[in-house]
Amino acid sequence: MNINWYPGHMKKTRELIEAHLKLVDVVVEVCDARIPASSRNPIIGDLAAGKNRILILNKNDLADEAATKAWLAFFRAGGINALALNAMSGHGVKALIGKLEKIADEKVASGTSKSKIPLRLMVVGIPNSGKSSLINRLIGKRAAQVGDRPGVTRGKQWLTLENGMQLLDTPGILWPKFEDPNVGLNLAFCGSIRDEIMDVSDLALELLRVLMISHGDLLAERYGIYIAASPGTSLRFVGGEKDKSTESSRLLAAQNDTLFTRLSAAQKDEGSDSVHDDALAVMEDIARMRGYILPGKRIDYERTARALLDEFRAGRIGRITLEYPPITESSAIDSTVIARTEGTKQSTRKATDQ
Repeated sequence: MNINWYPGHMKKTRELIEAHLKLVDVVVEVCDARIPASSRNPIIGDLAAGKNRILILNKNDLADEAATKAWLAFFRAGGINALALNAMSGHGVKALIGKLEKIADEKVASGTSKSKIPLRLMVVGIPNSGKSSLINRLIGKRAAQVGDRPGVTRGKQWLTLENGMQLLDTPGILWPKFEDPNVGLNLAFCGSIRDEIMDVSDLALELLRVLMISHGDLLAERYGIYIAASPGTSLRFVGGEKDKSTESSRLLAAQNDTLFTRLSAAQKDEGSDSVHDDALAVMEDIARMRGYILPGKRIDYERTARALLDEFRAGRIGRITLEYPPITESSAIDSTVIARTEGTKQSTRKATDQ
């Protein structure tokens, strides 16, 4: 399933960002904590080269906590000033303001800025990344329009923070072509691409295929069904091939065997024979459990698909991260930070592009 979405206003947004970068001191890039690699726009990295930058992993309340910590460690090890927060609740926003004030103080101390000149920052990111919610938290009032769909913010806005700093809001921007089709899928799963340009049933099936392997237990708990997990699942990570070290291979195989054993035991305990390893069959089971049935006992695939996508995006299935930082020989392996993504090669685009 190949996805691309680059409407005309995004080209104008790129031109707007490029034209105003010289006016700002800091670029605050907002990405989605569930897909920290896929939601980083390489165009922003190219345009903002040489600028002070802060990378925000927003919506961290929807992402796996251990995975977010691993991503923060990964970015910081690469020299990226990264911070996780939840713009909707405001958790973590004070830490961001602290980072901005530190940059302002450093500019004054270095003589590159006069104390009377306020720090200027630009907030950029992909559509539906939570930029507007973050801006509203920063300025202390509802100045930017907030929506749960991509494309809500359409024009530039200069705004003033309570501490006097000036902020330029920009519309969400994607890039013309996704070299890795899984980047497009991840963006679509998280709602950064308009559902209207896709077949939502196909998209939900793709999401199910990923979740059945990586988070089958959460699906089972949410929808009251059992998901079969196959031992020996192939594991992949953002930015590289599966780690080939003996210890890593042993740990990963053990994790999959454990998941398989746990779900098989659950099936036996409940006396159920409705264990499926097929996404379409799982979608049909979800429809039956929810009563999404059309006249003639036909499955309402569209309603089921929309429910699945909505509940994933809202975090109702659980705190789920879809991609993980590379595992290297020197990195500690945390068993809670493993992506089981057989059949869906995760993004290999470098997450460290600046």
